[in-house]
Amino acid sequence: MKTEKGRLKEQEQSRDFFCVIKDAFRIFARKSSAILGSAWAFTGAVLIILIWALTGPTFGFSDTWQLIINTGTTIVTFLMVFLIQNTQNRDAKAVHLKLDEIIRALKGARNELVDLETLSDEDLAKLEEQFRRIRKKAERVEQKRNGGESKSRPRS
Repeated sequence: MKTEKGRLKEQEQSRDFFCVIKDAFRIFARKSSAILGSAWAFTGAVLIILIWALTGPTFGFSDTWQLIINTGTTIVTFLMVFLIQNTQNRDAKAVHLKLDEIIRALKGARNELVDLETLSDEDLAKLEEQFRRIRKKAERVEQKRNGGESKSRPRS
């Protein structure tokens, strides 16, 4: 009988290279977003810029001096785009799954609203219009109940 640890080790070895890289990037992106989204990271970035600015007179505000900050910020921005996108994709997927679970759990909820993110733009527009009509109908019912006074919030 194999132990759980042994079975997991076997399973990990059988995974393909792409899957291992994907998991490593996911872990790296999560840890990076926690660290780079902190006040300490922002303070470090401000310090780097201050040090760079203060060294300007020493280097005569040369092209090389300017190139250093331009290259550094370009590289950091390029890499951060991927980290931010990965983190946002995971967060959005988690929110969708939580909302799907709520929809499934609520009695009377329309289960066809689960997985809305897979609909086409046209289908989403139709659904949006359907909800707009539902809201208008609810506003009319509320007005009748209040004797004609509208207490609904202003439209945006």
